[in-house]
Amino acid sequence: QLQLVESGGNLVQPGGSLRLSCAASGGTLDYYTMGWFRQAPGKEREGVSCISSDVGITYYADSVKGRFTISRDNAKKTLYLQMDSLTPEDTAVYYCVADKIDLVQALCTVRAFVIDYWGQGIQVTVSS
Repeated sequence: QLQLVESGGNLVQPGGSLRLSCAASGGTLDYYTMGWFRQAPGKEREGVSCISSDVGITYYADSVKGRFTISRDNAKKTLYLQMDSLTPEDTAVYYCVADKIDLVQALCTVRAFVIDYWGQGIQVTVSS
């Protein structure tokens, strides 16, 4: 069983940057595709970015492509999301996720309730 804990959320001005981290415990990450979902008030959770378990194949939602960068370090059991050029539309609670779904695009596009492991979520607010 994995436990996932996010950190790095904050209040940031439009155009600014944040780096989110997700620390995992309870097992190896070698078998899990991982990613980030987010949820704004009144909206469903949506896949933001996902990364494969081994070779680092990545997926980005169209809304963040070119601005966000996902990475992972399995030895450190940590997942990262570098967020640049942030806009108010990026304001949401961000969740770290992990699942044995073995296709990167599949993890980020499935309905959120089927994903096995979730962090507690961390607030990101982009506002002037």
